[in-house]
Amino acid sequence: MTARKRVAILGSTGSIGTQALDVIAAYPEEFQVVALAAGRNLTLLQEQVERFHPPVATSAQDGPAGLMRAAVESEPEILLAATDGSVAFDAVFAAVARGTDVAVANKELIVAAGELLVDSARRSGAHLLPVDSEHSAIFQCLVGEARSSVASIVLTASGGPFWRAPREAMERAGVDAALAHPTWRMGTKNTIDSATMMNKGLEVIEASRLFGFPGEQIQIVVHPQSVAHGFVLFTDGNVKGQLAAPDMRLPIGYALSYPKRLPSFGDPDDFDRRSAKGCAPPNADGVGAPERAAAREHIDVLRALGAKTGETAMRYDFEPPDLVRFPCVRLAYEALAAGRARPAVLSAANEVAVQAFVEGRIEFGQIPVTIAEALDRVADREPTLEGVRTADREARKTAAQIVENIERSSRR
Repeated sequence: MTARKRVAILGSTGSIGTQALDVIAAYPEEFQVVALAAGRNLTLLQEQVERFHPPVATSAQDGPAGLMRAAVESEPEILLAATDGSVAFDAVFAAVARGTDVAVANKELIVAAGELLVDSARRSGAHLLPVDSEHSAIFQCLVGEARSSVASIVLTASGGPFWRAPREAMERAGVDAALAHPTWRMGTKNTIDSATMMNKGLEVIEASRLFGFPGEQIQIVVHPQSVAHGFVLFTDGNVKGQLAAPDMRLPIGYALSYPKRLPSFGDPDDFDRRSAKGCAPPNADGVGAPERAAAREHIDVLRALGAKTGETAMRYDFEPPDLVRFPCVRLAYEALAAGRARPAVLSAANEVAVQAFVEGRIEFGQIPVTIAEALDRVADREPTLEGVRTADREARKTAAQIVENIERSSRR
C-alpha cells in the first residue's frame, strides 16, 4: 500500500474545510491530516482534532504564526487554502515557495495576488490545483490539450437565488433571501457573492490568473442546474465539457488526490456512506473488490449527472448572463482589463460591502454601488505583494467610508 498523502487545511471549520474532511474521512487509506487551522469555532476544531489527530492544530487566537505552523512546519504534501480574505496570504506563499502543492479554495488569494502566486509556483515546481467547481472543470478539460488550440474557456453560473427575480425586488432583498441558494452548499460570503454574481466575476479573474488567458477568451453562461461546470471551446469547433453532481466534495477530492482519481462510485452520497462505514482495504489497483462490485451494480448514471434521487430525466439549460441586473460581473471584467492591483481593490471592496449587507447596514442593491465607487476612489498600485496589500487596505478603508455614507443618507 502506498503512503498516505499528508494534508494540511487552512480554514478547517469553514464550509470547504469541513467538506474536505468529509472526503478525507471517506478515504482514510489515501490521506493523513497533518495540520488543521481554524478561525474562531474552537468547539468544532476540537471535534476535528479528536477525530483526525493532526500533529498541528491552530486557531485565530494563534495569529499568523499559527497559520505558518500549519502550512509549512507540518510539512504537508498538499495544502488546502480555504480561508476567506487575505489572512492566509503569507502562509500560502511560504508553502508554495517550498514546493508544496496548494489546493486553492480562496478566491481572494488568486484574484488579488494570483499572478505573483503563479510565478512563485512556476519557480518552485508546486502545483496550484483549483477547488472551485468551475476552475476544476477547466483544469480537467485542459489536460493533454495544446494551449494554442484553445479558442475560449467558458465558466457556468447557477444564476443564484435571484436569476428570475425582478430587478426591483432583487435590489431590496433581505439576507435570508440572498442566502437561499438553489443548488450549492457554501458559506455566507460565497453564497452572497453568488446572489450578486460577483462570484462569477471573481472566477473570471481567477481563470485568467490560473490558466493564463485574457478576459476576452473567458466567457460565462448561466446554467441553473449547476451540473455542467465548465467548457473549453477549441479552434477546430469541438467543445469539451466537465459534468458532475453539484457537490463540492467532488472537486475537493479531485484536487486532493491529483494526479490520480479517487475510487468513488460516481454518486456523491458515497462520501457519506464510506465515511460512516469505513473503507475496505484496496487491491493493487487502489480499489477494493466490494467497491468494484458495488460500482458495477449500483452506479446511477442520472444521479452521477446531477439528477435528484428518483428523477428519471435530466435537462440542461444555458443562458447568457444579464450584465444590467448583475453589474458585479461587468465590474470584475473591467478590473481584470485594468490589471495591476485593481482586482485586489475589487475583491477587498466586495468583502466589505457583503459584510455590511449581512449586518443590515446597506441594501442588496448597494453592494455593487459600494464596489464601483471604491474602484473609482482608490489609487492604483504596482502589482507586487506589497502593492496588493496596500491596495487591499485602502480599498477596505474606502469601502467602509462609503458604507457609512450610505447609512447616513438612509437616516435622513
